[in-house]
Amino acid sequence: MTTDRDALIELIRDEAVFHGDFTLTSGKKATYYIDLRKLSLDHRASPLMGRVLLDLIEEFGPVDAVGGLTMGADPLASAVMHQGLAQGKVVDAFVVRKEPKDHGRGRQVEGPDLQGKRVVVLEDTSTTGGSPLKAIEALEKVGANVVGVAVIVDRATEAQGIIEAAGYPYRAAIGLEDLGLA
Repeated sequence: MTTDRDALIELIRDEAVFHGDFTLTSGKKATYYIDLRKLSLDHRASPLMGRVLLDLIEEFGPVDAVGGLTMGADPLASAVMHQGLAQGKVVDAFVVRKEPKDHGRGRQVEGPDLQGKRVVVLEDTSTTGGSPLKAIEALEKVGANVVGVAVIVDRATEAQGIIEAAGYPYRAAIGLEDLGLA
């Protein structure tokens, strides 16, 4: 029987791994690129991502909401929220802007009130850990209790160590070895 994780690995390997010369957001060079945005907005992969992340965040205990830095985390948070509801679990979603808005209410974190809520920061792929840490900084300013960071694919770089050194548990659903990239 194929698990959701196995099906997701197959989709990523077949449709979201590109080989060549790439510059990552961090400025680092890579011989492959994992384009999870291609799949996180795909009708086949989004439900799988939601269910895989729901399973992954269970070890953090009860979680009130998930989200992260826009835009990579946005479809993941939505997928978790919808798949959670399908399983009878209530997990809200939130979005963290790179900077606070300069108009309206001037918010950096959008969604439900997160004061005192247990939240998990999501990311599609992680290289440096910078995006989750930026999201965590904004979430703590609004009083959220960040209980961990969960990513779909870990690139086996310094991200996990950096996030854990900052005091946050880090979990990845899929590693490079799962995709044949290690």
